[in-house]
Amino acid sequence: MAAYRRKLFAVGLSWAALMSRSVCQSSRRLAVLPTLLRNNWKTLSVTGALCAVPFIQKPENLSHKDLVRRASSLVTNSANTYLSQTTLALLDSISGYNMAIDRLVSLHKHYVDSINSISSVDEDAIWQLILRRRQEVIDRRKDYKRFESCWMKAIDLSKLATEAAFNAGADQASMTAENSLQLAQSQVEEAQQLMLEAERQLKNSKAEESERLQNAFSTAMEEEDVPDAYLRED
Repeated sequence: MAAYRRKLFAVGLSWAALMSRSVCQSSRRLAVLPTLLRNNWKTLSVTGALCAVPFIQKPENLSHKDLVRRASSLVTNSANTYLSQTTLALLDSISGYNMAIDRLVSLHKHYVDSINSISSVDEDAIWQLILRRRQEVIDRRKDYKRFESCWMKAIDLSKLATEAAFNAGADQASMTAENSLQLAQSQVEEAQQLMLEAERQLKNSKAEESERLQNAFSTAMEEEDVPDAYLRED
């Protein structure tokens, strides 16, 4: 009987030790959780952050003014991220558009300079290249217009976020947003000046105004408009 009680007591100690280790591990995991939340807080979207606010009890040491100021800082951070991404996309699209123009102008100049010394076969091959370069310019211009529209919306959003932060008393966030806004505008303005110069070179080269080029594009458009039923042989 005594041996049985000793065995039972040993089992009880083992179970208690196991439970103690489990509780300690759980406590450590719970202690790490706030750190994980703080680290992941930067990845939350503005919508997620604002949706979480009503479900969190207001800390006693923070007023509503403090919470609004903190929320306005989150808004400016998100607005700055959107502005930086759209600015980068717009600058890349302008760069690609300028390079496409330069390739078309250079190729057209080569064609004009060598028109009297090339065979008809070589001339047709060069024209095929010119048509592809012309289409590339059109596609790049569309990309530029699309990203310019996104960028202008980002500018408007950044202005609203800057004003909201200023009115909420988040002076540092407001100044940061204002600086980011001015930097983005200056970078895009500089790139657009280069784009305008490239477009002037394109206009002066008359690469887009060539009669043969216009006829080729008109023929291509007409062929695309013809229904397939009329192209089948009887």
